[in-house]
Amino acid sequence: MRHDRLKLARWISPAVRRGVGYVLVILLALVVEWLFGWGRLLAPWAEVSFGGLLVAVAMMLGSYVLRAWRVADHFAIHRRFGAVLSLNLQHNLWNNLLPMRSGELSFPILMRQRFGTDPAHALAGLFWIRLVDAQVLAALGLGSLLWLAKVKVMALALLGLALVAPFVVWSLRGWLTAWVAGMGEGRLRRLLDKALAGLPRDVAHFSRGVLLTWANWLVKLAALAWILRQFLAIDWAGAGLAVLGGEVTSVLPIHAPGGFGTYEAGMLGLLLPQGMELAAATAAAINTHLFLLASSLLFGLAAMLISGKSATMPTPAKDPSTP
Repeated sequence: MRHDRLKLARWISPAVRRGVGYVLVILLALVVEWLFGWGRLLAPWAEVSFGGLLVAVAMMLGSYVLRAWRVADHFAIHRRFGAVLSLNLQHNLWNNLLPMRSGELSFPILMRQRFGTDPAHALAGLFWIRLVDAQVLAALGLGSLLWLAKVKVMALALLGLALVAPFVVWSLRGWLTAWVAGMGEGRLRRLLDKALAGLPRDVAHFSRGVLLTWANWLVKLAALAWILRQFLAIDWAGAGLAVLGGEVTSVLPIHAPGGFGTYEAGMLGLLLPQGMELAAATAAAINTHLFLLASSLLFGLAAMLISGKSATMPTPAKDPSTP
């Protein structure tokens, strides 16, 4: 009996946590209605240039294409780009819809279904991809802050350093592998093992991944910054920094379904110090986030129409230069 109760408790606990997230989203929607009114909040969309909106949507799609290109290249998936793009769009959709980063689990599941990839190998590759994503976001965020502070030379130097830093890590991969192997068992050791297992095969492979990451984020952030500027009088550097704040919250371990509330909070944290009025900044942040979610939903649902046959993909051979 006690064993059954423990099993029930373990099943209920995650369900309750997920339910709480969705309840909070509903409450947030009610709060927005009370403070702004959804009709009044969405009214400024009527003034947005239709042609400019199409360009922003195309840029969002372009960022997803670049992300899919990176995944296809990292996992050596050839002549199946449509299936990889479909997988990435669905993965992005689940990441937005599910709370607490649980949507990330869709990636190894989809990789196994579509390409026969071992889930551990898929997770290791995804872990490395996310590490480079975090490094790019951090560099762009700090660079934007320095630019707004009129320290432009330092901002450019930081971005240059950020481009070089991953290659320094790559050059040290053999030493890092040996160092991690000598560590005691623990959470940090497991984390580092995953990162090293997901490393690209060679320096050319590594370089393509880094450059595609930068291209993906620059295109996506430019599209979101353009949308933000339709609702708020702000320059490009300030808009870029604000949407970066929202994107950083989307990669944190804890966020609500769809990032509702947390995404806006991340944007407001960087809009208000720029002297923006709270109500106008909040409305602009919500509308920018709605554009992001609508794009994700549109492309994610469309991706389900892209067929892809399963195929077995061998795990890449180990780099002989790595101990």
